[in-house]
Amino acid sequence: MSSVRVLVATAVPAERDAVARAFTGAGITVIAAGVGPALAAASTATALTTAALQGAPYGLVVSAGIAGGFQPEAPVGSLVVADEITAADLGAETAEGFVPVTELGFGTVTHRPPKSLVRDLVAATGARPGAVLTVSTVTGTAERAAELRARHPRALAEAMEGFGVAEAAAAHDLPVLEIRAVSNPVGPRDRAAWRIGDALAALTDAFGKLEPVLEGWNSHDQ
Repeated sequence: MSSVRVLVATAVPAERDAVARAFTGAGITVIAAGVGPALAAASTATALTTAALQGAPYGLVVSAGIAGGFQPEAPVGSLVVADEITAADLGAETAEGFVPVTELGFGTVTHRPPKSLVRDLVAATGARPGAVLTVSTVTGTAERAAELRARHPRALAEAMEGFGVAEAAAAHDLPVLEIRAVSNPVGPRDRAAWRIGDALAALTDAFGKLEPVLEGWNSHDQ
């Protein structure tokens, strides 16, 4: 494994197990951090702080799991690597529409993973690079999907933890990645169209290709 210690934060045990199946050596820790940005941030920050206090800090944080994909760019079964991790609903509703918290004069809504790492991971896995949105409420209508795409035209996927994990990483001055396997289309909820097993298999396959990427990555490269 790369000399860079890696913390991978998933939401639920099924995602944790899918990632863990790709690794047999030391140097990587996979946790089920919980669902939603707040719990993901708290759990990730706790793991990072504990490791630092033990004298074995992490060098990279990864948010990983399944996600909804915006169609047709991110079809079910495909893999997405975030070049932008954005909180899609952190802000305020106004008469003129949604205003992100940054335009209110405080906070941040976007974290950007290292460009070189995104590029190399895309080359190794065949994933699509693009924005991954973090939402607190999963999209369930075509209208909401269209609204999100109008505000974030580069969005390929939505999930519920990436921004929280990225906030914890930023608090420790660590780089962050987000890797998502698409299990369902973003839009009207249709459980019959979900392919969770296929997405988890794609996640395992992606992480099986992560080690050589990390071995060639210089943590100072952005």
